[in-house]
Amino acid sequence: MSKADHMLSILWMLKQRGRTAGELAEALEISVRSVYRYIDALCISGVPIIADSGPGGGYSLPEHFFEAPLFFDTDEQRSLLQAASFARGTGYPYVEALNQAVSKLKRYSNAQQLAQMERHESGIETIHSPAVPLPHLLQELELGTANGHTLQMEYRKGNGETTSSRAIDPYGLVLWKGQWYTVAYCHQRQEIRSFRVDRIIELHRTEAVFSRPADFSASDFLLKSLLPTRNTEEKLVTVVIASDEGILNDLCSHWLFGYTMVQRMEGQARFQVDEPSLLTYMPYFLLPYGTTLRILEPLALKQKLFSIATDLAAYYKV
Repeated sequence: MSKADHMLSILWMLKQRGRTAGELAEALEISVRSVYRYIDALCISGVPIIADSGPGGGYSLPEHFFEAPLFFDTDEQRSLLQAASFARGTGYPYVEALNQAVSKLKRYSNAQQLAQMERHESGIETIHSPAVPLPHLLQELELGTANGHTLQMEYRKGNGETTSSRAIDPYGLVLWKGQWYTVAYCHQRQEIRSFRVDRIIELHRTEAVFSRPADFSASDFLLKSLLPTRNTEEKLVTVVIASDEGILNDLCSHWLFGYTMVQRMEGQARFQVDEPSLLTYMPYFLLPYGTTLRILEPLALKQKLFSIATDLAAYYKV
């Protein structure tokens, strides 16, 4: 058996009842000295093993311990915490379960591991480079979001112009069409705005803290700022598409169709889009589905698809 197998076996045996080192060694057919090493390794990984000396003593687990140990080193723990914060910022639907998992990670980490995580999360750190690596920026933004730290940022606009340094309260990170965005409250403009992460040229945490608005979704905010508005329904065109449930599920997971969907029925989905999007973006997103779906309305969308397909056929005709 491997070291990990022996450690898990010891853990499960201790979950049943307390045992002495000799009993564990006999059951696993290993030396008592090996048992001591595996017990030490379990304690380092965060398992709260209780050691009682004297007659009737031995090793046991506290009554509240019902979970398997988390064999994660410091880098693995940090990466899991950061990934969790990324998911929260993108509107991940299982946030409650995610928070429980993060709490479990911290609960079964030992004091040294907790201190390392807290030191990494709360320390004031400056990133300053002509081209700051994207992973470092994402890490700082994620930590700022998770811990409520105000960040000082220098930003480059799309035209290359560098703006003055500004303070932001990061509310979340969103990955959209291959680009990372941070949605944050801008102290300079005194409003919530979105910033492309790859245009940040300097970023550091400050000692100032903030509270994120309750039930705020960074992904919803970003999509509403980038996609066509649905505030005026008379300017929107209704699109009805019919297909198998699997095809519709895949279609509705697309950013445009997911945002513009207003009703989902068995075998059908109803969307509302502005006319430019209807005739510019939507036909090209629908074209790869071929005959696996049917456009029930509007006629203009079907005509546009027909026109595109005709042009393609003429272009590739031998």
